[in-house]
Amino acid sequence: MNQLSLTFIVLLQILVKSSIAWSPTNGYVPGNVTCDDDINLIREANELSPNETDWLRRRSSYTNEALQNFLTRATRNFSDDSIVSQLFRNNSNVPKIGIACSGGGYRAMLSGAGMIAAMDNRTDGALDHGLGGLLQSATYLAGLSGGNWLTTTLAWNNWTSVQTILNNMTEDDSIWDISNSIINPGGINIVSSGQRWNHISDAVQAKQDAGFNISLTDVWGRALSYNFFPTLYRGGVGYTWSTLREADEFRNAEMPFPISVADGRYPGSTIIDLNATVFEFNPFEMGSWDPTINSFTDVRYLGTNVSNGTPTNQGQCIAGFDNVGFIAGTSSSLFNQFILQINGTALPSFLRNIANRFLQNLASEDDDIAIYAPNPFKDSEFVESNFSRSIVESDYLYLVDGGEDDQNVPLLPLIQQQRDLDVVFALDNSADTSQSWPDGSSLVHTYQRQFGAQGKDMAFPYVPDENTFINLGLNQRPAFFGCDARNLSDLNYVPPLIVYIPNSRHSFNGNQSTFKLSYDTDERFGMIQNGFEAATMGNLTQDSNFLGCVACAVLRRKQQSLNATLPSECNDCFRTYCWNGTVDSSTPDDQNSGDTSSRSQSASSTSAGSSSKHNGGELSVQPRTFLSILTLLTTIAGLM
Repeated sequence: MNQLSLTFIVLLQILVKSSIAWSPTNGYVPGNVTCDDDINLIREANELSPNETDWLRRRSSYTNEALQNFLTRATRNFSDDSIVSQLFRNNSNVPKIGIACSGGGYRAMLSGAGMIAAMDNRTDGALDHGLGGLLQSATYLAGLSGGNWLTTTLAWNNWTSVQTILNNMTEDDSIWDISNSIINPGGINIVSSGQRWNHISDAVQAKQDAGFNISLTDVWGRALSYNFFPTLYRGGVGYTWSTLREADEFRNAEMPFPISVADGRYPGSTIIDLNATVFEFNPFEMGSWDPTINSFTDVRYLGTNVSNGTPTNQGQCIAGFDNVGFIAGTSSSLFNQFILQINGTALPSFLRNIANRFLQNLASEDDDIAIYAPNPFKDSEFVESNFSRSIVESDYLYLVDGGEDDQNVPLLPLIQQQRDLDVVFALDNSADTSQSWPDGSSLVHTYQRQFGAQGKDMAFPYVPDENTFINLGLNQRPAFFGCDARNLSDLNYVPPLIVYIPNSRHSFNGNQSTFKLSYDTDERFGMIQNGFEAATMGNLTQDSNFLGCVACAVLRRKQQSLNATLPSECNDCFRTYCWNGTVDSSTPDDQNSGDTSSRSQSASSTSAGSSSKHNGGELSVQPRTFLSILTLLTTIAGLM
C-alpha cells in the first residue's frame, strides 16, 4: 500500500470519527444551538405531523410495490386472486401495515429478530419458506423495551438486516455481541470491563456537570449502546435519535417508520397502570395522543427550557439530549429489574458486593427511572378538560419502561385512527406464564384500556381473557383478532385487524429469562431461528397455507370496506386463525404452555420468578451515589 493510500485511509477515519458525533458537543452532553426566534416546539395531537405526512407519501411508493409483490406471491395458488389487482388500481385502496415488537429483554430482541427476519426479503429462505416481503410492505415498525432494542438497532444502523447481523456475528465488533454480560462486558478481561464503565461514568458525569439531571437510564442507555453500535466511537456516545432524519434510508422512505414507546409517571406517584400516559418517540417528535398530554414536541430540541412550547431564551435551544441510547434505555428500564435479581446473577463477587451496596441507596420516590428535564410539555395548553394537568405543571417529565402498564406489545401508536392502518402484526415475546411464555396479557390490557378515561378516543378489537388464550392454544400459534369489521361497529372506529404472533417453542427453548444478560453465539442463532419458525408456523411446514392466510388478513379490511369478493381460501383461513368468540376462562391445567413440540416446555436457563411483568418501577437512585459506585467499580477493576 502506497503512502497516498495510507493518507487517504487516515483522513477517511478522521472524517468517519467526526461524523458520528451528532450531538453539538461531540459527546453525550447536550449543547446550546440557535433556533428561530419565533419557534414553537409543541403542537396539539389532533393529526399527524406535516413531517410524518410528507414522509408517508414517499413511503407509499415503496410499500405499494412491495405489498403487491407479496400478495401476488402469497395468493398465487388461490382459485381467484383478482382482489389483488382490484385493490392496486387505486392507491387509496392499498392496505397499510404496522408491526409491533414486544418487550422482554434480550429474549424479545433475539426472538423478535427471528420474526422480523421471517418477514424480510433480505433474509435467506424468507421468500421460500417465510413471509419475505412483508417487512418491506410495512409502513410502521414500533418497539418497546427489548423489542425497541431490535428496531433501534436495525433503523439506526443504516436499516441493516437481521441476516447481515447473523452473517457477521462471529466477527470482531459485531452487532449484538452479548457473549458477556452487559455488566461485565470484558468477561475474564476485568480491565476491559473497567475501562468500559469508566467511559460510561465519564459521559454521564459530564452531562450532570453541564447542569442536566441524570438518572439510572443514562447509565443503562450508555451501556446498551455498545451492543447496538459497536463500530461507533464509544457505542455512539454522541449519536442522536433525530439524526435518523438525515439518513438516506429514512429520508428516502426505504424503511418503515420507527416508533419507540415509554410510559409516563405522574409526579409524586409510583403507580403505573392503564391510566398512565403512553408516550411515543419517532424520528420527528415525542409526545402522547392521550388526553393528559395531547401534544407532541420536536424530539431534536428535547432539553430546551420552554413554556407552552416557546423557549424561555428566545432563539436559543438545546440539542443532543435525544441520545439514541438514552431513548432506547427509556423504553427499557430493565436495569432496575436486574438489580432486584442481583443475587441470582453470575457476576464476579466484587461486582455483586458493590451492587448490593448500591441497592441500599435506592428509594421508591424522588427520582424516576428516566428524567426529561426541563419538561418539554411545561405549561402546555393542550391537555383536555377534566383531565389531570399534573404532568404539564411539573418541571420534570418522568418516563419509565413502556411495558410497566402491562401493555408489553406497543400497539397504541399503531391503532391511532389518524394512522389509518388496516392490519398490525403483534410480535409477542413477553414472559407472562411461570415458564416465561406469553399468554395474550398485553392484548387484553390494550383492549381494556379503551374503556377507561385515557382510552376515550381509541379502539381495539375484542380479545378473550388470558386463561382462554392458554386453554384454546391462542398463545401457541398465530391468531387473528377483529376479523369481521361488522362486529366492531360499537367501538369508536374500526381498528386494525391484529395478527398475533406469540413466542413458542420450535427448535430452541425461546422462553429464556428476561434477566438473562448474556447469550453465546449458538444461543443467539437458536433464538433467532426459533423466532423465524414461530412467525412462519415452522417454516410453513405446520400449515403450508399459512402464507396465503397472512395475505387474507392483510386484505381483509379493504376487502370489507369495498365489499369486494373474498377468495374462497380466505374463508378457510379465517375459520382456522380468527378467534371466533369462544371463551374458556377456567384455570388452565398447564400455564406453562408455549411448546408446540413434544419436547419439554421449560428452558434450563429460565429462573423462577423471571416473568417480564413489571413491578411498577418503584426504584430510583441518587445520581451522585451511583456514579461514585461506578468510580469505585472501575478503580477496583483497574487494580485487578
